[in-house]
Amino acid sequence: MRALAFLVLALLSLPGFADDYLQLYRSGGWPEQREHFHAALAAAQQRYRANLPPAIYQTLVDNSNRRFSPQAMDRRALAALRAHLPQPGPALTFFESPLGRKIVAAELAATRSDQLARHANGLPRMQADATRRLLIRHLAQAIPAGEAGAELSLALAGVAADSLSQMVPGFGLFGGGQTLGMLDNQRQRIRTEIEQDLDNTLMYVYRDLSDPELEEFVDFAQSPAGQAYYQAALAALRAGLAVGQQ
Repeated sequence: MRALAFLVLALLSLPGFADDYLQLYRSGGWPEQREHFHAALAAAQQRYRANLPPAIYQTLVDNSNRRFSPQAMDRRALAALRAHLPQPGPALTFFESPLGRKIVAAELAATRSDQLARHANGLPRMQADATRRLLIRHLAQAIPAGEAGAELSLALAGVAADSLSQMVPGFGLFGGGQTLGMLDNQRQRIRTEIEQDLDNTLMYVYRDLSDPELEEFVDFAQSPAGQAYYQAALAALRAGLAVGQQ
């Protein structure tokens, strides 16, 4: 009985460390961004409705909803975050600070469905002095925004393709070295397109940050703790979206 009580106490002492990941996941805006992704997913599914027979369309919806269920995405992403980020504390401290909360709020505002629809044909061209442009350039080099954008684009574009590969055995759209190579080529092409206008995109998203706030953001993103977080975050995003995986 004493041994059991000791084991319970030992287990109760662990969640303090484990909860740092969950708190970081929440403080970083991941649940809200997942909701924004699901809004984009619903729009992508709707685009196929008029062009597919009802039974095939329903299979497409069922398959993509199963793959991108909130529970499955959260589970995969959190597991990857735990695996790739040995020390979540520094990132958690940053994102729970007033500046961190302001950054997350700006990112969430930029990815709402109404904002994406409003700027479907491109963002306005932002004006800035040389100092701010240099800060934005450093930020663009420090955070994997292009890679993240490519993963999201591939996930949405692959909704129909994944369903077709499941409905037609042997179709193998995302199976085999050749098709994985094609997927990597698509990923690189999309990333290149995103990065051509990345500075203006970041300037728009973080337009409400003052120059000192932006400089503090850059300092964190360039620091070892910031680099560790953003690489782990990219791994978590890839795991959550599971592009090219059955």
